[in-house]
Amino acid sequence: MSRMLLPLSLSAALLGGTAVADAPSVAADIAPVHSLVARVMAGVGSPDLVIPAGASPHQYNLRPSEAKALQDADLVFWLGEDLTPWLEDAVDTLAATASVTALLEAEGTILHDFREGALFEAHDHGDEKHGHEEHADHEDHDHEHGHMEAKAEAHDHDHDHDHDEHAHDEHDHDKHADEEHAEHDHDEHDHEEHAEHDHDAHDHEDHAEHDHDKHDHEEHAGHDHDAHGHEGHDHGDHDPHAWLSPTNAATWLNVIAAKLSAADPENAGTYFANAAEARAEMDALITEVTAILEPVKGGRFISFHDAYQYFEMDFDFPASGAISLGDAADPSPARIAEVQGRVQDEGIQCVLAEPQFNPGLVTTVLDGSSANTAVIDPLGADLEPGADLYPQMIRNMATALAGCF
Repeated sequence: MSRMLLPLSLSAALLGGTAVADAPSVAADIAPVHSLVARVMAGVGSPDLVIPAGASPHQYNLRPSEAKALQDADLVFWLGEDLTPWLEDAVDTLAATASVTALLEAEGTILHDFREGALFEAHDHGDEKHGHEEHADHEDHDHEHGHMEAKAEAHDHDHDHDHDEHAHDEHDHDKHADEEHAEHDHDEHDHEEHAEHDHDAHDHEDHAEHDHDKHDHEEHAGHDHDAHGHEGHDHGDHDPHAWLSPTNAATWLNVIAAKLSAADPENAGTYFANAAEARAEMDALITEVTAILEPVKGGRFISFHDAYQYFEMDFDFPASGAISLGDAADPSPARIAEVQGRVQDEGIQCVLAEPQFNPGLVTTVLDGSSANTAVIDPLGADLEPGADLYPQMIRNMATALAGCF
């Protein structure tokens, strides 16, 4: 009897199933990071998403299934505690045996300091455009250097939660300080109230007493968020929204490939090949987004919260201000009034809302002005999680911003 041949699609499915079964268990914190990891793992396996794209990563209570993803993970990729300080205990406890990579600490990452105040000036986007000098050496998007260099880095970040270099207890923003800062001692919003939270995968109901609903920031009520003050950044010295730079995303692709390869050497070739292809796609994305924004270059806009600095720097399209702080805490009346003044008096054309937050503040700011509004989504809330989410999210952000003008 002749040998029966399996259809190509069935063969691929069987082979794919074997690869998936052998793939390491991977968890990623937010949808854009999950997308980059999924792109590198394509054909081998799929990562688990910890924080849904429709939720704000600044405040969130893990569901048991999401905590279990951390508990089962062999590798964890997250931005780091600067974005989600509340998640640090869960990562330390639930993913205690996993290889944990904080992408904000990865070699080659461009970092920018938090901006102070509600209004931004043009000079904020000048010399800092390429970030801190120590990270600037990767700006040429060299697609050839990544494999061996990233492998050499693979062990540098394994479960490395030593954040001394960030000096989170200092929050020293000297370059932005002025005499008005002296009267504002913000003590970093220590988040000590979170230390008692038990993040065990099977016991999350006890968080109910700590209501971190995205519109409920009563814990900040005792802090004076004067528009000229330090405004209580509680997430470290650096702006953590670094994923909104495709330049950083391209760097992280090789970091992710190196970490996956260290855990799964048999599939290392696939991981690095995927990362190389994705970096080329990232270059094409940058070219595409630049073209989308070019016709409205010079337009003036206000963002909902100060999350877009990395996108602004990559595409040389600076914002004029932000309604809320970088950690999305509720703005003070003084800050809202200051933003309203700029919108009404200085020809602001666009005020951006976000799907994760209350649009009422945008309505307040728009009152009495002729500015347009649009929804811009830095997390891909309306997109299917997976490898395609990141480039589509960046593309949608550019399209929404351009359309607002």
